[in-house]
Amino acid sequence: MATSGTATFDLNIDDLIEEAFERCGMRMTAGYQLSSARRSLNLLFSDWANRGLNLWTIEQATAVLADGTTTIAPGADTVNVLSAVIRDTINGQQQDISIDRIGRSEYLDLPNKLTKARPSQFYVERTTTPTVYLYPTSDKAYTLVYYRIRRIQDAGDYTNTSDVNFRFLPCLASGLAYMLSLKYAPDRVGLLKQIYEEDFQKAALEDRDTASVHFVPQIEY
Repeated sequence: MATSGTATFDLNIDDLIEEAFERCGMRMTAGYQLSSARRSLNLLFSDWANRGLNLWTIEQATAVLADGTTTIAPGADTVNVLSAVIRDTINGQQQDISIDRIGRSEYLDLPNKLTKARPSQFYVERTTTPTVYLYPTSDKAYTLVYYRIRRIQDAGDYTNTSDVNFRFLPCLASGLAYMLSLKYAPDRVGLLKQIYEEDFQKAALEDRDTASVHFVPQIEY
């Protein structure tokens, strides 16, 4: 028996919305329903940002630090900055030196934020447009290498595919169906919410780093 030989299945926004409405026991009959569904889809993406890490939205970024740099702007689409290193060239060899993330109160308590040295700490101010504060202020040119969580891209045109890993497509369909049921099929809200939460849990459990972890007990004498 022959197989397709491909593994490229995806859903464009139009097909995704149609699938969600069918799960609500209805079909789209008006243009405003399509617009309403796209709005709900974008709200669903925002909800996922609040639920935890989505590994496909974690990406590495760099920023060039000049002498005296105190802050960098990781971009308006940044949800959070997870970790960072200072990249320097020492004796002709590139070295990445880890720096620690600190909280708002710890950064505020630093007595002289303009002290110059190689940065060893950073604080992320999570406003509408996030800012990363470095301490100490860089005393020469460095490169800051960091991992950030970016926002899931908007749905956009109905012919687009979603900015979602294929493993989350069932969750995306059930999540959109649940959100549409709040407006169009209140009798199915409970059932669709349960299906959505189960689909999200299964996808979230798989969406994790699978590197080996070893726990070594500390023995004191």
